[in-house]
Amino acid sequence: MLNACVLLKVAPPKANDILEAVLKVNGVKKAYFAYGRFDIVIFLEAEDYKLLRRKTGQINSIEGVRSTETLVEA
Repeated sequence: MLNACVLLKVAPPKANDILEAVLKVNGVKKAYFAYGRFDIVIFLEAEDYKLLRRKTGQINSIEGVRSTETLVEA
């Protein structure tokens, strides 16, 4: 099992909708707003790297997501 932290930069007017959409992604354990360089922090689980890539792709495809950075637990 992989644990990852995904950091999102989002379009400000869509932040609430993006947070709601992220919380519906299977495997997301926590997601909340942050202030600073990133707007939303997500903690998620995936069985392997292939599934992690699929989940991060799903998050990236949410309208209003400008960029992401994924940090996988070693």
